[in-house]
Amino acid sequence: MKQDVITLNQKQLVRLNMINQANSGFITVKETAEALGLSRRQVQRLKKEVREYGAAALIHKNSLKPPCNALTRQHKDTILEIRKLDIFRDCNFAHFRDLLEEHYDLKISYATLHKLMTSEGIVSPKKRRRTKPHRRRKRLPQAGLMLQLDGTPFAWFKGRKTMYCLHGAIDDATGQITALYMCKNECLYGYFHMFQRTIKNYGIPISVYADRHTIFRSPNRDKAELDPTINVADTQFGMAMKDLCVQIIPARSPQAKGRIERLWGTLQSRLPVEFALRNITNIAQANDFLETYIYEFNSQFAVEPKLRQSVFRKPDPAINLDYVFAIREQRTIDAGGVFSYRNKTFQVEDGSYTGRLPAKTRITVLFNPDLGELGMKAMYKGFLFDVTRFIPEKRSKALPKSEPSKSSHLVKKDHPWLRPKTASEKYGYTLTDREVLSILEDAFLK
Repeated sequence: MKQDVITLNQKQLVRLNMINQANSGFITVKETAEALGLSRRQVQRLKKEVREYGAAALIHKNSLKPPCNALTRQHKDTILEIRKLDIFRDCNFAHFRDLLEEHYDLKISYATLHKLMTSEGIVSPKKRRRTKPHRRRKRLPQAGLMLQLDGTPFAWFKGRKTMYCLHGAIDDATGQITALYMCKNECLYGYFHMFQRTIKNYGIPISVYADRHTIFRSPNRDKAELDPTINVADTQFGMAMKDLCVQIIPARSPQAKGRIERLWGTLQSRLPVEFALRNITNIAQANDFLETYIYEFNSQFAVEPKLRQSVFRKPDPAINLDYVFAIREQRTIDAGGVFSYRNKTFQVEDGSYTGRLPAKTRITVLFNPDLGELGMKAMYKGFLFDVTRFIPEKRSKALPKSEPSKSSHLVKKDHPWLRPKTASEKYGYTLTDREVLSILEDAFLK
């Protein structure tokens, strides 16, 4: 008769040895309980069960039963079939787990999913390389004290190699994304729209932490710090931040703003899948989706700040943000209030300013697509003026100068120029001077 094989671990073997000694009377129940860390009642129960069932009494009764919350074979096959879909092929395990719950109502722990995937030879596509050691900077205590800004180019739409730039901002204290905005490339327009969304969603921060891109900082700023006599003008973004009383802090390395750099790694793994699931294939659709996606992302990844009081500020109602986030350039008008901008001419209309602007007045042109039909306003000493398109009259081309006609002269028919030439004249048989003298000598001297 074949006997069942019972396998005990080290702890169970020690417990079996102590219980056998207690049953043999070598040690007391009290000594056994103290040695095993059990109560006397537990020791009495184990002594009885070991006498009846032997070593099998020390094995838990549920050890050979499948857990009630274990993943069934049917669920495993379903998850593996979903994973084989092209849309999920480049999805990391953590994101795939979230999508299973959101779109297929399949709840599974990350550890169970990881075990299932690796057992089937499926590896998470998100690679991790050995990182260099960097000193961690503590988070700021309050939300709104500092935002980290950056832009990242990436092929966001599956099946297309075209790269677009995603502009974003993340709060240093909470890790919340305040806004995302996509453009064809990293540009001032993208940062302006992203910051306007930040103000709409949360408010105006105290400072922003960005790299040393010329959008944020003039290349001559370092020279000006060494030589105070050098005058450096603010960039377009810098002027907007000055109007909002926001300080720009330059970062000297990508690691310095590591929070938003890590955010890009997460979004580059997740957003292409999210776009593909929703059939998002262009920038306009992506920006509409990103406006609400940030709240879903923040609910999963944001942390509580050290101090709950936020320092985000609401914008002053008297400030028109369309004017703040406009490109500003200086122009000089003529006596009719006309100026040129981007190879076109415009005219400044009369405004609230007393009197008409004189010729050669320096005005500030505000350009923003949201500023009316032309997307343009003019500013002078704090006063705003509407601008209209001015098309100068076309000048008629001057006729080419005609040469004065020469007076005609009728030549008589018997004019020497018109008489017929002699044979000698016609054929060039002319006499030389010596021959003429010889003829005259023969005629008159002889």
